[in-house]
Amino acid sequence: MEYRRLGKSELNVSVIGLGTWAIGGKFWGHTDEAAAIAAIQKAIDCGINLIDTAPIYGEGHSEEIIGKAVKGRRHQVIIATKCGARFKGPDLVNDLTPKFIRKEVEVSLKLLGTDVIDLYQCHFPDPNTPIEETMAEMAKMKAEGKIRAIGVSNFDAALLTKAQKVAQIASNQVGYSMLNRGIENELIPFCLEQDIGILAYGPMGGGILTGKYKQKPKFEGGDARTWFYNFYEEPLWSKVQALLKELEKIAARHGKPVSHVAVNWVRQQPGIASALVGARNPQQAEANAAAGDWQLSAEELSGIEKTVSQTLG
Repeated sequence: MEYRRLGKSELNVSVIGLGTWAIGGKFWGHTDEAAAIAAIQKAIDCGINLIDTAPIYGEGHSEEIIGKAVKGRRHQVIIATKCGARFKGPDLVNDLTPKFIRKEVEVSLKLLGTDVIDLYQCHFPDPNTPIEETMAEMAKMKAEGKIRAIGVSNFDAALLTKAQKVAQIASNQVGYSMLNRGIENELIPFCLEQDIGILAYGPMGGGILTGKYKQKPKFEGGDARTWFYNFYEEPLWSKVQALLKELEKIAARHGKPVSHVAVNWVRQQPGIASALVGARNPQQAEANAAAGDWQLSAEELSGIEKTVSQTLG
């Protein structure tokens, strides 16, 4: 497993990180807690040290599972959680007020069973709270020893610029894959220039880039793959199937799963510190971690670029 320094922080993170939205249960179907704990422990055994979560992942359930899984192994992991998002009925409300995030950090510390959070991230921008107020409170938490580094998620370059005037930002967590490349024009160059590490979520496009879906799947109502990712609907569904045919050829040459090709493409792009991949059982965790043991060649990266352009337009 390869490790990279996260921005200007003291954190060295594995290039493959464990994302835990799915094990929270909400929006991803039932969670087998024992299997989820085993998945986290297997990920650690395989060299993954970055575990990413958030309070809204199962409304605390994901954090609670992580706390149980890392008990006795806390020194082996970098725990990244988030703040500033809550549900009000069925609606997601973004709340980065100092009062709310101060309350959240205490709840997360308790659920995670730890006395410090390694990376504390603003989950989404809050247009109703000046980012300067949020960052000032985050800086206080860091000074108090409650958090080790400050991160953000889903921020654009303009908001990052404002945030950095108040506190040092270690990372920005954003969606990124072969199918979702909106960050390339402005955000990646900005983060490279400012030495802000990028944590990429969704590198497998909500699972479609695993290649396991040969026919359009039917997900249960409310499943995140019906609203957070649009790759399972036409016209993208057919375009992705054409792309997968080429990715399967590359995977076959290496004797590796197609998912590795998708994940390695992401982690080999400029500015990416870690690709966050979900796992719900130890077999998935082990398979995902193995992507950190090899890389795509320059020729393969160039070929993928050409194929993506031809198939997705």
